Amino acid sequence: MGDAISVEELQLAARNHGMPLEALRWDVTPIGLHYLLTHYDIPDVSVHSWRLEIGGLVERSQSLSLDEIRTRPSVEVAVTMECAGNGRVHVEPHVVSQPWLLEAVGTARWRGTPVAGLLEDVGIRGDAVEVLFTGLDRGVEGGEEQAYARSLPLSEILAGDAILAYAVNGVPLPPQHGYPLRLVVPGWYGMTSVKWLSSITLLSEPFDGYQMRHSYRTRQHEDELGEPITRMAPRSLMVPPGIPEFMSRSRVVPAGLCELRGRAWAGESEIAGVDVSTDGGKTWQEAELDDDALGRWAWRAWRFTWDADPGDHELCCRARDGAGNVQPLEAPWNVGGYMNNAVQRVAVTVTE
Repeated sequence: MGDAISVEELQLAARNHGMPLEALRWDVTPIGLHYLLTHYDIPDVSVHSWRLEIGGLVERSQSLSLDEIRTRPSVEVAVTMECAGNGRVHVEPHVVSQPWLLEAVGTARWRGTPVAGLLEDVGIRGDAVEVLFTGLDRGVEGGEEQAYARSLPLSEILAGDAILAYAVNGVPLPPQHGYPLRLVVPGWYGMTSVKWLSSITLLSEPFDGYQMRHSYRTRQHEDELGEPITRMAPRSLMVPPGIPEFMSRSRVVPAGLCELRGRAWAGESEIAGVDVSTDGGKTWQEAELDDDALGRWAWRAWRFTWDADPGDHELCCRARDGAGNVQPLEAPWNVGGYMNNAVQRVAVTVTE
């Protein structure tokens, strides 16, 4: 990494934590280990006075309590969620922002009511094209005071599996995960899943708020419009083998047969395979994929048996999806350091 991490970035890192990679062992991430990114402050919300306001281009505006939302048809969906900035510190030149390594990910079981069904019940007017989701968290970004708000095309909502979630891993949402209600959009990067939801508004034209106009776009220069970030690119991560050296986190593994394990996921298409390299990406062998017992929107486990010879090694893993997308050895740079899905590299010393 070229430039030093600033005090401002350390402040962000202290607030926003990643999932320790050894937690990849669990099919479902314990909620306290699931990654977190909070843009502004965690709101102080009283469920007794909180309401979800649904308006804009609908036939019947609604103001719903949490109890009323909980009486609606419910589903539970296992979803792997990843921050679009995951891997940011590995891109050069250095991008100043939340300094994610590779841990900005987690998989949880979210329970809630489908967004599509709720919108159909309130009646969608014919001129509606987008759905705006606004949270209660407020701050200043890019010189603008704002509530965190993002929109999605109406077609994506009606055809997709987005839910309004009020529970995670069998318990009510904790404050840091969006209590009392949040949006969860499977397959999309985490910035899409607005927390502390306060309103849903149907619009006749694309929303031009800061989080859509400026943030979460890939561009080479600040003055470019760039392309919006949507679905997660394929990624595979490895459970760190052996034991760590304290400061460097490099791994120490005894010689002999070593089972390498990990998880892979993608937003556009299902995972088709995972390859493993034990020589820094020079040669690759195919890993064994477990079944997709958690469902389409959750990561898949993989395993590979390595006959480890004494010495220093660099282990890599890369995912392939059904649309033909493959993780690159090196990720292209962009202003925000987004969507860096370059292959993971794990330094390992094998001992006699």
